[in-house]
Amino acid sequence: MTVTIVGSQLGDEGKGGVVDLYGDAADVVARYQGGDNAGHTVVYDGEKYKLSLVPSGAVRGKVGVLGNGCVVNPETLFSEIDGLRERGLEPDVRVAERAHAILPYHCVLDGIEEDAKDGLAAGTTKRGIGPTYEDKAGRRGVRIGDLLDPETLRTRLEYVVPQKQALAEEVFGIETGEEFDVEYLYDTCLEYGERLAEEEMTVDAGTFLQERIDAGENVMLEGAQGTSIDIDHGVYPYVTSSNPTAGGACVGTGLGPTVVGSGDVIGIVKAYLSRVGTGPLPTELGGVEGQTPAYEGGDDSPEEELATYIRNEGGEYGTVTGRPRRVGWLDMPMLRHAARASGFTGLAINHIDVLAGLEEVEVGHAYEFDGEEIFTVPPTTEKWGRCEAIYRTFEGWDEVDWRAVAEEGYDAIPDNAQTYLEYIADELDTPIYAIGVGPAREETIVLENPFDA
Repeated sequence: MTVTIVGSQLGDEGKGGVVDLYGDAADVVARYQGGDNAGHTVVYDGEKYKLSLVPSGAVRGKVGVLGNGCVVNPETLFSEIDGLRERGLEPDVRVAERAHAILPYHCVLDGIEEDAKDGLAAGTTKRGIGPTYEDKAGRRGVRIGDLLDPETLRTRLEYVVPQKQALAEEVFGIETGEEFDVEYLYDTCLEYGERLAEEEMTVDAGTFLQERIDAGENVMLEGAQGTSIDIDHGVYPYVTSSNPTAGGACVGTGLGPTVVGSGDVIGIVKAYLSRVGTGPLPTELGGVEGQTPAYEGGDDSPEEELATYIRNEGGEYGTVTGRPRRVGWLDMPMLRHAARASGFTGLAINHIDVLAGLEEVEVGHAYEFDGEEIFTVPPTTEKWGRCEAIYRTFEGWDEVDWRAVAEEGYDAIPDNAQTYLEYIADELDTPIYAIGVGPAREETIVLENPFDA
């Protein structure tokens, strides 16, 4: 069977921890989109592992698959694998031959194109993700399978590299180096291909995964980022370049929708809101310079103090970049949009411990848009930017020993926090499967394991 993990907000909802939580019952964990811009942290045996490409389950000895919907930087992949080996692990990672390779010129172009967007920047990590997806859509990409075929590889590079060099030099006016040299790239890519072949890492992802399912194994499908930065369903153009929603699990692995749809789809929810990047955020508290539109720096207002408190308590700084994240109250229209787009069968709600100690906790229950009350995200970002949050206020809950709460179970959660959690489940008409009250696996209350169904 399959279980699909989907971010319901703007990324960093704690997806890696949920993959780790249910990972014992999974035999294979497959990433279905994104690249090494998707940082996730896994705590295992007291050790913290920060990964940006290798699937979370690889830390626990599961087979990890990077599906065809991913874009893969071989340098990052090998570096992470080598780093895990140095720490005594032996990750088993397979890469779809249909996945596209991030090459050095993609990273160079990502940086200069982002800087040139002048107000439309999406907060990219400048790791070449967007330019690689652009080449994929433009039918000029280099796929992982091409790295294993010297003749095809040379043909691909001789076609695309002169275009990239002209773009860099003639449009952006930069002096190019080895990142735009066909011979250098050819030799480098051949080395990548040789290692992939030697370690037998490449697979036909759809066939590989279906065969494991047919053999009775459990497959977890892991999305990166979140619904509201999905390129189709997010706040375009402040979005990623792929589809984190559950439909991306089909396209990005080669498994059919009836296969994915026959299993659980778990929406991961952070108990408040955070994001890196610009664009509207109706429930935002305070702001972050360079990200919050029209924000000119902080002050000593209670809202700014609250934003700083939540940011620090929640560690709201990018796993990959270290950049401070924008924070805000939970946005229910955003969650309703995510639940519809992916068809959640269960929820995992994380970080209720971060909000402990506050006298009141607010939720953006609906929006006011041009004098009308609406309950989901408008179809254009410009309309979303005109929305004002309509709040509901909940009584806060005390700080407690959250590890002890996790050991005792749901009934040990403070009553006011239970009211908050039940409100979310009722609004989305979706049961809660798990509640995270800390970063470690043992700090999660499990109400239902989808692999036990």
